[in-house]
Amino acid sequence: MTFLLAALIVAVTLAITFWAGRRNTSASDFYVAGGRISAPQNGIAIAGDYMSAASFLGITGLIALNGYDGFMYSVGWFIAYLTVLFIVAEPLRNLGKYTLADMLVYRLKDQRVRTYAAISTIVISAFYMIAQVVGAGALISLLSGGLLKASVAIPLVGVLMIIYVVVGGMLATTWVQIVKAVLLMLATIVMTLLILNRFGWSFSNLLGAAEAKNGADFLGAGLKYKNPIDLISLSLALVLGTAGLPHILVRFYTVPTAQDARKSVVWAMVLIGAFYVMTAFMGNAANVLVGKDAIETANKAGNMAAPLLAEALFGGKGTFGGELGLAFVTAVAFATILAVVAGLTIAASTSFTHDIYNGVIRQGQATGREEFRVARIATVAVGVVAILLGLLAQTQNVAFLVALAFALAASANLPVILFTLFWRRFNATGAIWGIVGGILTCLVLIALSPNIMGIDPADKTTGRHPIQAAPVFPLENPGIISIPAGFLFAALGTLVGAARRREDADEAFEEMKFRAYTGAGTDGTVAAHD
Repeated sequence: MTFLLAALIVAVTLAITFWAGRRNTSASDFYVAGGRISAPQNGIAIAGDYMSAASFLGITGLIALNGYDGFMYSVGWFIAYLTVLFIVAEPLRNLGKYTLADMLVYRLKDQRVRTYAAISTIVISAFYMIAQVVGAGALISLLSGGLLKASVAIPLVGVLMIIYVVVGGMLATTWVQIVKAVLLMLATIVMTLLILNRFGWSFSNLLGAAEAKNGADFLGAGLKYKNPIDLISLSLALVLGTAGLPHILVRFYTVPTAQDARKSVVWAMVLIGAFYVMTAFMGNAANVLVGKDAIETANKAGNMAAPLLAEALFGGKGTFGGELGLAFVTAVAFATILAVVAGLTIAASTSFTHDIYNGVIRQGQATGREEFRVARIATVAVGVVAILLGLLAQTQNVAFLVALAFALAASANLPVILFTLFWRRFNATGAIWGIVGGILTCLVLIALSPNIMGIDPADKTTGRHPIQAAPVFPLENPGIISIPAGFLFAALGTLVGAARRREDADEAFEEMKFRAYTGAGTDGTVAAHD
């Protein structure tokens, strides 16, 4: 039954892909659907992009295993959109064309920045993609009763992802995300209603049952993050990282105007907020109705808590209802992974093709047809890399993996975006130092953290890379160090590059401000600035 539902969803999304493929006639169509997506459609698609495998599978599992500490992921990811709404969405839409690098080059007038911004996009997208394909491997293994291992499931997802993007481009990706968002919201609403019915329509009763089963510590801070600094570091990465995520930022180029970009964020926040509230119901209910032992038996990192909860809510293991619930939720989670991976893939391939190939290698002289062809080749390459990385990290918790991608985005992209918009003296050297310094600091701290180091090679239960050495950096998420480091590197680079500052830099800054907040020259809403 599960395979039938999953196959039906895949068939529907493939039909959408081939429908969209007939409308892909230019690089603009492939990159941003020609800028023809409406605000409500884009908002639902953004929600679909954001409510990933980390949200549905990872957070539910983290709450089921760690209680309050797991719910901090939900809080952080929801609050993050306030930064996007108030600071990033409108200026980004007005200053760019396809990618974050477009915005930076428009202000800084230096093509070197394009290369480094593209590298940042690809690195962050790769980290985020790992989480999605890891979730896919766990799901398909559960679906098949262990017959199909993650080593088979991950390449399968990669192939589907490549088809979606190569054939349908951004238009197909958008509609796949819309379908997935609707299905995911339907699944979570139905499960939440069943949970409330089971516990007398009282969230307090649900929390009381979780406390009775696990003890009072389950509902308080410190079960997972015993060091409060670790929790602060995680929260900083989650709250600030969204404003630098490439696959979210690229969505603001798919709408006609900057006003539509803002409206998109409001639509997304409504859906995302409702969804993350419901993760608290699902995670606690999974703990009470399924149990930690059963969840960890299915997947050590807790990624299967949501499907197992659906099975319990719809009738239990071995019943028709239980099988139907498990099948539906697992199929929806599978669709979630396909949609999000497609969004990440198109962000990475667009950045490589538009920024590195056309902007740097071809010096902006590539034709639209040439860009279109290279973008499809780049998509295949990105898909292969995603498959290989997923195979290397197939037993990690997907929410944890995505949190590292958020730390990278907040450390490398956010400082450069904010300084570009608000610091008159900011220059290209500062942008390059900020991007490179933020990425390297974050990656080094991850490599020296307890996630990688301090693991006994004989311990097969953690699923982490076995390096038996005391961790040099004590925190699981590097955000509290790497984010300030990104700002510091950007500031130092600006001071170093001050001697080479362009004579027209002040004029360029004023022009950028006017265009960023009025849309002059982008959508015709006002006259161009004199």
